[in-house]
Amino acid sequence: MSEPAASPIVDLSPAEVAADEDFWLPVQRAFPVDRGIVNLNNGGVSPAPAIVLETWKHYLDVANGAPAYELWQVLEPQYERVRARLAALFGCDPEELALTRNASEGLEVCQLGFDLERGDEVLTTTQDYPRMIAAWRQRERREGIVLRQLSLPVPLEEPAAVVDLFERHLTPRTRLILISQVVNLTGQILPVREVVAMARRHGVPVLVDGSHAIAHFPFTRDDLGCDYYAAPLHKWLCAPHGTGMLYVRRERIRALWPLIPGPHHGDDDIRKFEDIGTHSAAPFLAVEAAINFHERIGVERKAARLRYLRERWAGRLLRDRRVRLLTGARRELSCSFATFQVEGIAAQALADHLWSRHRILVTPILHPEFEGVRVTPSIYTTLEEVDRFTAAVEEVLERGLP
Repeated sequence: MSEPAASPIVDLSPAEVAADEDFWLPVQRAFPVDRGIVNLNNGGVSPAPAIVLETWKHYLDVANGAPAYELWQVLEPQYERVRARLAALFGCDPEELALTRNASEGLEVCQLGFDLERGDEVLTTTQDYPRMIAAWRQRERREGIVLRQLSLPVPLEEPAAVVDLFERHLTPRTRLILISQVVNLTGQILPVREVVAMARRHGVPVLVDGSHAIAHFPFTRDDLGCDYYAAPLHKWLCAPHGTGMLYVRRERIRALWPLIPGPHHGDDDIRKFEDIGTHSAAPFLAVEAAINFHERIGVERKAARLRYLRERWAGRLLRDRRVRLLTGARRELSCSFATFQVEGIAAQALADHLWSRHRILVTPILHPEFEGVRVTPSIYTTLEEVDRFTAAVEEVLERGLP
């Protein structure tokens, strides 16, 4: 992807680039996606641009030539280059960053590898990812730890309220906090740095679920201050499916048990979390192409474009008083996506209608505390696709569901 020669992008602010369709056209064309579907569920998993697919396929071909040699002697040693690039992106030492297959693997390394005793408490929210809650519930059943969950305001308008909630739910037995940097249900950005600072005063480490943050908007490790962080790379970085990362602060590596024990690395080596047996090297090596693509666009421009798309559909729908956003209105508290409700219309029914009638893919959110429709465009999403979605919902607002 190259910047259009007709547009002096270097002189424009990220907000100005966000509305420059000449800039975004080659980005959109870089993704070989099915335009017969309006895919507004990029929060689940993203397609990769063509250059990433080509790189991925190249390494598959190399590995297949003579796997016992190419895979282990040629390809896997190149992980170190990818590790260094990811560490630079996140702002940590390469010796603190492991390559994983997804966020769940990285998070569960921490969840199952952290030493806890019967009666020890873990604090998280009712809005964290179901797989992560399931991991804590298993430890409850097997080991007698205690999972405590707090409810977050929906929508969130005051970040300080989240810090206060976590602090008020701490007890002398709290040993670990799990917090999502971005809530997967609503797109709400949580005040991770402030929660980490509060927890550190109480001697409690924090595990951050970064599933919707990496390559979504600008930040680094130092903006968070956490000891543990895991994220997928196949969402907002648009890397190959089945790639992720795990950060563990150097002094915490030794005490954290690997999910799959292996014989090849020492207790202090971040690579002990990668020792999973034979696996494909190709997706991990193609991560570098995804980083190149991401950096060519620029994360500030990317975040501005994603907010621009969100505000385009949300602004129109909110003209109807029956529509309510479950995501806080302050711009710094969300980026690409948001979840909305329509009074009198079930989220599942609306999502089903958009798919069956218009081939528009959204995500129905059915949570015990609320429900809504989650909308997650990406950088390849066109204005026409956003407007097609908006018009389809407006038609329902006018006529109701058939």
